[in-house]
Amino acid sequence: QVQLVESGGGLVQAGGSLRLSCAASGIIFRITTMGWYRQAPGKERELVATITGGGTPNYADSMEGRFTISRDNNKNTVYLQMNVLKPEDTAAYYCYATERSYWGQGTQVTVSS
Repeated sequence: QVQLVESGGGLVQAGGSLRLSCAASGIIFRITTMGWYRQAPGKERELVATITGGGTPNYADSMEGRFTISRDNNKNTVYLQMNVLKPEDTAAYYCYATERSYWGQGTQVTVSS
């Protein structure tokens, strides 16, 4: 049974930072490309970043620079470091296991101005 459990969301002031974590089980994590997506109210879900099993990141054009995706294959965990957060970053952030097409339950990030 695949499980993706996100954590680390919360309320932060503009300019602040958060680090999201996604702990995976039920998959061969080290060969699974993992992704972070986000969905703001009234908007479609959008890609933030992906990272291959070998650690190669790929970012959506608007995300690179402030966001950093990383992973620890020993801990079956993928991370999203978010810096200089802006109110428009407010969204539910979801972890995604690409080869299994499986989503986590999401973690809410709210950035106040």
